[in-house]
Amino acid sequence: FAHTRSNGSNTCQTRANLMLIPVSHPQLNVLPPRLAIGNEVIAVLSVSPLQHDHDTLASLLGRDQWRIHNALSLQSASAFLRAYAVPLVICEHDLLPGSWTQLLDEIRLLSIPPFLIVTSRVADDYLWAEALNLGAYDVLAKPLDRTEVTRILSLAWLHWQRQYCVPTILRKVMPTSTAAAA
Repeated sequence: FAHTRSNGSNTCQTRANLMLIPVSHPQLNVLPPRLAIGNEVIAVLSVSPLQHDHDTLASLLGRDQWRIHNALSLQSASAFLRAYAVPLVICEHDLLPGSWTQLLDEIRLLSIPPFLIVTSRVADDYLWAEALNLGAYDVLAKPLDRTEVTRILSLAWLHWQRQYCVPTILRKVMPTSTAAAA
């Protein structure tokens, strides 16, 4: 299997090796969601030790366009990202133990890394500059605002899609929202 897509002057080709599907998981016998804006669903990994953060994000985004997967720790987020492709990761600044910068380092090791968006109650100029300089996509201030979250995620998705120029189905993404335990 090879897929070729042209976007203007650039032609991108993706091969079947991007469709890495772990076979030991019983829920993986269904087709993965397609990652696109419109009537399709975009997978997002939410990383925070606080369940309230996951619940807030889910209530702001709804379930029509976004599929939120939860990770309560750096370790569970890393395991999820090694197993499943997601284009976007939203990570709490105060991720203890560990940090958003450690997650960013792990994301860089992936063949098609997702974009990282950092959330913080103290989203000051210093954090914003640090996050962008280290390679995060953006910073969202808490409490989260529905319009801002939707705007940033939509822009990040479009940028990720253009940058990687891959078909909408990469690797298997969990068929329903999941909570990764610490």
